[in-house]
Amino acid sequence: MEQAMTIRQMCEEFKITPRTLRFYEAKELLLPTRDGQKRLYGKRDCVRLKLILRGKRFGFSLEEIRQLLDLYYMDDSQEIQLRETFALAQKHLTDMQEQRAELNDAITELKAQMDWGAARLAKLEP
Repeated sequence: MEQAMTIRQMCEEFKITPRTLRFYEAKELLLPTRDGQKRLYGKRDCVRLKLILRGKRFGFSLEEIRQLLDLYYMDDSQEIQLRETFALAQKHLTDMQEQRAELNDAITELKAQMDWGAARLAKLEP
């Protein structure tokens, strides 16, 4: 990865749209430098974007992600950030496991209904 990246390079690297990148910038999650009209994203922005995308994938809200990113600069060797991230991740993991259980139940029920429907259709065929 180069020292500074353009919007196009960031979008290609992280497989996102320019609109998404500008949205994160508008929310002050990314702070690129400016060279005239050109935005240049440094290593810090790349790391933050990677964490933003990972957080979104895990179901974290943008506000939760912002709070965790802001904890990075506290003078405690990131202990608070790690503790807060771990606690939040534990909550999201529990939520995801509950959602998976509900989804598994729904899949089982839907399959049973489809089996019933298939059996009824088979009886109706001449």
